[in-house]
Amino acid sequence: MILLLRIAILALIIYLFYAAVKFITDPKRKLESAHEQKRFFFYDIPDNIRKNFLVTYKGVMFEGEKYLGTTDKSFEVVSIFVFPHNNDLLHGLGYEDFVFIENEIQLRYPNAVIDWKSPIKELLEKNRNH
Repeated sequence: MILLLRIAILALIIYLFYAAVKFITDPKRKLESAHEQKRFFFYDIPDNIRKNFLVTYKGVMFEGEKYLGTTDKSFEVVSIFVFPHNNDLLHGLGYEDFVFIENEIQLRYPNAVIDWKSPIKELLEKNRNH
């Protein structure tokens, strides 16, 4: 009886340790933490094309829709449509900030053409033409 109780307590301790490690290493939690701290974090499941990626940068959450297409040698993500979750939070972000985000996306999806939702699209076009 005491042996079974000790085994149950040991199993509970192991389970709690496992749950704590899983919670600490959870990418969604890291994304939320980075968002609150206004840091950069890129959350993506690259193997799942249907799952959009999330980027937080300076307190603004962006979502990227991935679209599959063909390259010369294989099927890859060839188009990405990026938009902020809340346009009101864009205040204070400039051209360089969006170029930084684009560069981070291009590192992960080098064959993709990135398209932004308005008003970011107009800001980037205006600055690239000058």
